[in-house]
Amino acid sequence: MESWSVEQVCNWLKLRNLGELVPKFREEEISGAALLALNDRMVQQLVKKIGHQAVLMDLIKKYQQQKSGLESFTYCCETASQKFPEVISGKNLKSFFARHKMLQWTSSYVLPDFPYDVKCILAEKKCPDHSMRIRIIEFLQADMTKYLEGSLYPNSQQYNIVVNALLQAYPFLDEDGNGFLLWKRALKDRFKYVRRPIEDDEQVLRNKCKFGHRRGQSRKSSFAENTLDDVQGQVEEEPAHLKGSAMDLHIKWLNREYAKTQRNWEEVDNRMNMTIEIRRKMISDKAPLKDILRLFPFLRCPYQLFREFQLLTHMDIHKKTVEILEIYSENILSLYVVRNNPINIMLQENLKQHTEEDVLKYMKMTAACLLLPEVFGDDSSLFAAVNEEVKAVTPVLEVKNPFNVNSCEFALYIEREELAQLDDCTMALAALVAAFHVFDIPCPKRIHRTLNFLESLVFEVRNPASLP
Repeated sequence: MESWSVEQVCNWLKLRNLGELVPKFREEEISGAALLALNDRMVQQLVKKIGHQAVLMDLIKKYQQQKSGLESFTYCCETASQKFPEVISGKNLKSFFARHKMLQWTSSYVLPDFPYDVKCILAEKKCPDHSMRIRIIEFLQADMTKYLEGSLYPNSQQYNIVVNALLQAYPFLDEDGNGFLLWKRALKDRFKYVRRPIEDDEQVLRNKCKFGHRRGQSRKSSFAENTLDDVQGQVEEEPAHLKGSAMDLHIKWLNREYAKTQRNWEEVDNRMNMTIEIRRKMISDKAPLKDILRLFPFLRCPYQLFREFQLLTHMDIHKKTVEILEIYSENILSLYVVRNNPINIMLQENLKQHTEEDVLKYMKMTAACLLLPEVFGDDSSLFAAVNEEVKAVTPVLEVKNPFNVNSCEFALYIEREELAQLDDCTMALAALVAAFHVFDIPCPKRIHRTLNFLESLVFEVRNPASLP
């Protein structure tokens, strides 16, 4: 902070909701060194509002405390290095400093004091709506930046510390067991959003340059026009894997080809093979789904989703799903537990209107697919939304008019956004199971038994799960 320019100090004030102070700080030319030298009397002359005075002095005091703690640790390391020069030297000393800084950050972090309206929602243990989630994330991001001494680049462990603190304080925010992943992803996205317009922060500019962001470059609107450089400016977690002209060319080609009506599927397969390493690395590191799909839009195509699953598991999931529904559909429909289910009642009414064998078989397989969670006592809303809005954030099917041969619709949703349109129930079920594996998404507990049954049959385990 001592080396900050006046503009960097002004950006720091904006991130802490102290933007009103910026004109005065510019006028008085308050740099980082001057900021840390301010005493109570100077702050009172510089800042008129008592609330702003208190916040500013608190931030300066906390930074000075952290600095003095680090200096004392440095003294200890230097003393130890004199006694044990072979142990504490070079990289070892650097790792000691890094570890001390992380431990200091971990031990000192506490959740921020949320605004009154947020406190009310949290006190009532209500799951916040979208706008309230944004407010919570905004305060967490601003608070993290304070702890990071103005840096806008937390590491993965620091994200984990903050999200864990949030979920420990408010366990009801851990929706369906996937709250950690969703809140962490939202927090990362917030930091990216804050970094994007900044033009005068040395660290941000350095990273934008490193990740291929071109200053003043306008954003394109379509997948076909989105270049890899645009995407790299947003996917800043793994820059090393996006380097190299060959990978750049493959990803640009895939984006251009996706925009076409007639696609060269053989070449698509080839280039998806070429880029699988970077794709799996991004997914394993929990990169935001929208960034993965921006780089690899063909994962929205059911065929490529199944192919990715086959590359990972050596299993043809679509073929296996067809076999499962053909074998088990009659048994599922005959179970007592589904007899009075609305899906089964709807099926029986529609069966009376048709005589074609293929249509009857299709209807029964569709009903068996949709009734699976009911059979295992799972939460059907985490499996399929039939003629209603999708509410689950984990992979889920949207099904409209399931027994109308001419107007039925199947779609796969992830994070409440449509990923792919699907032709029928077998393709839909295969896509649902594949999505959990391809995108490495933990299975919610309330749908675990159903997916365990399907996966045991897909992977042909020795003792597969059976119907109740």
